Amino acid sequence: LRTDMTSISVVPLGAGQDVGRSCILVSIAGRRIMFDCGMHAGFQDDRRFPDFTYITKQGSPNDYLDAVIVSHFHLDHCGALPYFTEMVGFDGPVYMTYPTKAICPILLEDYRKVTMERKASGEQINFFTSEMINKCMAKVRPVSLHEEVHVDADLVIKPYYAGHVLGAAMFLVRVGDAQSVLYTGDYNMTPDRHLGPAWVDRCRPSLLITESTYATTVRDSKRSRERDFCEKVQRCVEQGGKVLIPVFALGRAQELCILLETYWERMNLKVPIYFSTGLAERANHYYKLFIAWTNEKIKQTFVDRNMFDYKHIRPLHDKSVIDNPGPMVVFATPGMLHAGQSLQIFKKWAPDERNMVVIPGYCVAGTVGYKIINGAKKIELGKQSLDVRMAVEYLSFSAHADARGIMQLVRMCQPRAVMLVHGESAKMDFLRQRIQQELQLPVLKPANGESVAIETEQVMVVEAPVGLLHRRDWSEPARLRAGLLLPPSESTLPAKRPRLLARDAALKEAGLAEHSLRFTTSLSLWSPHSQLSDLVTKVHAVCARAVGDRLAQLQDGNTISVLDRVTVLVKPLPPVGRQQRDNFQLLVSYSFENEDLGSRLFSLLKQEAKIEQSL
Repeated sequence: LRTDMTSISVVPLGAGQDVGRSCILVSIAGRRIMFDCGMHAGFQDDRRFPDFTYITKQGSPNDYLDAVIVSHFHLDHCGALPYFTEMVGFDGPVYMTYPTKAICPILLEDYRKVTMERKASGEQINFFTSEMINKCMAKVRPVSLHEEVHVDADLVIKPYYAGHVLGAAMFLVRVGDAQSVLYTGDYNMTPDRHLGPAWVDRCRPSLLITESTYATTVRDSKRSRERDFCEKVQRCVEQGGKVLIPVFALGRAQELCILLETYWERMNLKVPIYFSTGLAERANHYYKLFIAWTNEKIKQTFVDRNMFDYKHIRPLHDKSVIDNPGPMVVFATPGMLHAGQSLQIFKKWAPDERNMVVIPGYCVAGTVGYKIINGAKKIELGKQSLDVRMAVEYLSFSAHADARGIMQLVRMCQPRAVMLVHGESAKMDFLRQRIQQELQLPVLKPANGESVAIETEQVMVVEAPVGLLHRRDWSEPARLRAGLLLPPSESTLPAKRPRLLARDAALKEAGLAEHSLRFTTSLSLWSPHSQLSDLVTKVHAVCARAVGDRLAQLQDGNTISVLDRVTVLVKPLPPVGRQQRDNFQLLVSYSFENEDLGSRLFSLLKQEAKIEQSL
């Protein structure tokens, strides 16, 4: 049942017409949710974190927010979480999946260490500690896929598989039966070598908030990209060069390791491949622990052969190896060359034109990765100026949905409105126009700090017997097809849902007898030289044309029953005064429930009588 219009309010504190620092505030039916709490890799000052003053200027974050939901472990979605809980002071519930809770503290600690290295060089940095990370993670309440978690009596959250990285989830937030929001985080609609595709049921949310990183991109064949990647890496090392592949700790790293491991085995290549110390071991551990989150092929072969036990890829225990002469391939973190080991190796290898760096995914504006894939040949790194002579290849193995995948998800969940976040403004415009033209849905793309309200129809869910909903006798009037709306009974109180009952069931429950109110309308007419039987035949013909021969039955000589619900009676009247004409009276009788049919028949008969008498 649809009732009055209401609205959902959304304010992006990050990822509004931007990629990075995801943080979306949603107000829905009196509840406030924060989706993601990330950092921005393109900034090293206070802008690295969302502007939480939007919350704190209105009081305590505990009074403002009901819950925080983190979609996955990438730092642009969780990197500010310890800062928000331990330094801003949020003590409420934080929800994420089990794999995300397991992996998040490891990446947060790596992030903290890299940041503290800059602080040691003299930068003034207000940052969280290892102890704060531990306290933050103690507030996390892990959830399983498709588990409905009741934050309170009315607020329910439900995670769906998002692909992208191990443990990534889309979250449906519902308040009562009235309104709902589906937040995607990052997702991938295409299966890869170790994860399955994103999936959501036809949940029909009031609002879909979707990432739009690749809003204008439709990717080519994945196999051709994989072949291109392997051949370029092989060509470089065969010419004596070194190949740097910047990756994040988990996700694309495993995807590309499996790819190169398979290619090296098939081509019988002997050039060493290295992986950042400890990450390969950690990845192996977590993929074993959360095998249910991988794709079907990994699950089926895991008992016989662990695809993450590499033969050709070894940990980079000794950092001096990168200075060794000769070819090699190194997977190093992080993925955008904004800090850490990947940036240190890049500094050493960039001046040599024999070397190559392969950027396998999206890079945020401001990072070294973003600059070099856009053609920069000289990079300023603090006081150091670096000439980039090595080859730069950008081969997208990103685990984000492309334009086709985003449209697929919109069609899959059937929202009533769409909001685009986590993307560039110009690309959002292209996708917004496509969604509006093809699906006729309202689409918004708010900037950071911009508050928007989405008008939605409030929907009331009621319980009703199957028989009432499946009734197929549409010859019944609307009043008989409808039911009566009653308050919740004791059996439905936990769900607080009203009930829709058929009329007889409602009367029985209330202990009331049915009373019938009938109407009779009359029409006086004259028909010279007509017999009663002739007039009854004409009236019957009018009724039969209205409802069909079988539904207008002649009874008792001068009575016609229509649908067994309306009675039409034709009777003669005695002459009045000296009038020498045949007078008749036409009576149409019906109950209150059949007023529509009775009124329609009377109008038809009255019109027929006028024509008859005018002749």
